[in-house]
Amino acid sequence: MRRGEPKPALETAIGSVRLSNPVMTASGTVGHGNELARYLDYSVLGAVVVKSLAPYGWPGNPPPRVHPVPAGMINSVGLQGPGLPRWLAEELPALADTGARVVASIWGRTLDDYKAAADLLAAASSLAMEAVVAVEVNVSCPNLEDRGRMFSHSAAMTRAALAATATCGLPRWAKLSATGDLVDIAAAAVEGGASALTLINTLLGMVIDTESRKPLLGAGGGGVSGRAMGPVAVRSVFDVYAALPDVPIVGVGGIASGADAVEMMMAGACAVQVGTATFADPRAPAKVLRELARWCAAHGVSRLDELIGAAHE
Repeated sequence: MRRGEPKPALETAIGSVRLSNPVMTASGTVGHGNELARYLDYSVLGAVVVKSLAPYGWPGNPPPRVHPVPAGMINSVGLQGPGLPRWLAEELPALADTGARVVASIWGRTLDDYKAAADLLAAASSLAMEAVVAVEVNVSCPNLEDRGRMFSHSAAMTRAALAATATCGLPRWAKLSATGDLVDIAAAAVEGGASALTLINTLLGMVIDTESRKPLLGAGGGGVSGRAMGPVAVRSVFDVYAALPDVPIVGVGGIASGADAVEMMMAGACAVQVGTATFADPRAPAKVLRELARWCAAHGVSRLDELIGAAHE
């Protein structure tokens, strides 16, 4: 911003969760704790969303796990993590010490896993959970009780997974994948108790090694992310906002600049998450926040309410 320009108000609300600004990290891109604290001041962001955690430790998928693709990457890390008990005891305290507002992300392979994760959060001490403002329920996971079909590809299972997490005692955001039934699945997540929606997770993809004639990643396919998926994410947010205008949306996918954040908010998001861009530049979320503030000042936008859903007017 130029000296003398009025500073725009960047506060936003995601249901009952009020944040100082709308820019967050995306789950899976900054680790479980304060791994990037030497590059990024977590306290300046709206919130830090940690990598998804199961109620138990999980080893993830075999290597190779990550491969570049045009305008992005494909990954098959497989939700490797220490499990919620270790995270609560060992990693959350260091993250909280940075001044971050934390969104815990949980996942499971069964409905019982989701319930167990929610119960662990509910049982944690109030001191341990002081920095946690919400829980993102990642339902883009294979459901062992439904032939490995993703929870987020079924309205009924999405509703059930969200209902299973009701005991966590915090606002729940449902993280969904892009599907042809996204509006119906989003509505089902809200019926299950989601107070907001995070749209969207990675897109299913695959890279084949033409020399070996086999999939390049160790687990076969993976999730595609990065700039190329931006238009898909914007369309997903736009369609869900049009159908469910009273449900807060967190937009994620392809955001690497302030203009990207503005576009996502005009589609209907009240906050955004920066993911793959962080791999190229660990300071990317802070950069997006600065650029968003400059864009608002340059365009006479004094409050984010002026942007949210503007493309629908």
